[in-house]
Amino acid sequence: MKTTLGRRTRILAATTATAGLVFVAGCSSDDDGGSGSKTAAGGVELVKAGQLTTCTHLPYPPFQSEIDGKVQGFDVALVDLVAEDLGVKQEILDTPFENFKTGAFLNSGECDLAAAGMTITEERKKNVDFSDPYFEATQAVLADKDAGITSFADLKGKKVGAQAQTTGEDYAKSQGLDPVSFESSDAVLNGLRTGQVDAVVIDYPVVQGWLKDKANADAFVVAEQINTGEQYGFTVKKGNAKLLAAINKALAEAKADGTYKEIYEKWIGPYDESAASPSASAS
Repeated sequence: MKTTLGRRTRILAATTATAGLVFVAGCSSDDDGGSGSKTAAGGVELVKAGQLTTCTHLPYPPFQSEIDGKVQGFDVALVDLVAEDLGVKQEILDTPFENFKTGAFLNSGECDLAAAGMTITEERKKNVDFSDPYFEATQAVLADKDAGITSFADLKGKKVGAQAQTTGEDYAKSQGLDPVSFESSDAVLNGLRTGQVDAVVIDYPVVQGWLKDKANADAFVVAEQINTGEQYGFTVKKGNAKLLAAINKALAEAKADGTYKEIYEKWIGPYDESAASPSASAS
């Protein structure tokens, strides 16, 4: 098929070939990442020279997870486009998810931006600045096929799991449930596999990724999808207008030239334009 994507096609051919992974337990680095200027293209100031440092929380497939020794996924591929525009490489730091709500690692200078399949909320906006929305997400109820659960309403009286500090957990609690909290999406699925819970409430794209595995598809069923009106955004430290503008520019260009569609189809599935291109005004 003829393509007009130009310089961006090489990113799709080898997503995250340049993305490194550093595990972070605290904020203690004074290293500038090497010699050279911390100012990238467009006057964007970076925390370390020559790299765009991204905080994330692993694993959260299909948005970010380690595959064949590299951190890969939908979010990672999009941020690679931002890094390319800035003339630098993306470096990924694995950090606790609670820091995304407070902006702690952005404020401490550990990271330039955060990308973690994160829902834009008014509460989170108090601590960080969000990019334009880049993905519209729904929640899903994934249940053991033998649990007799066919809808969210059936969760009453059942053991329900959710990932800690997420909107899935918040939604379950808002509906009167007392979900078991798990640290990561992998832990959520393991809790379901081992019978710790009868069902889980979590972002539907994550469930889609799980169900690509035949063993999971044979054991579990999507009882209901719940449209909670959630949209994902990347975050920067409050007031970092130049980096925010660079992110929004890269997203807009990717949607216009077809790169976004290719990344979406690679990591999410069949392209859904309404889910993929939420209105920027909604952020």
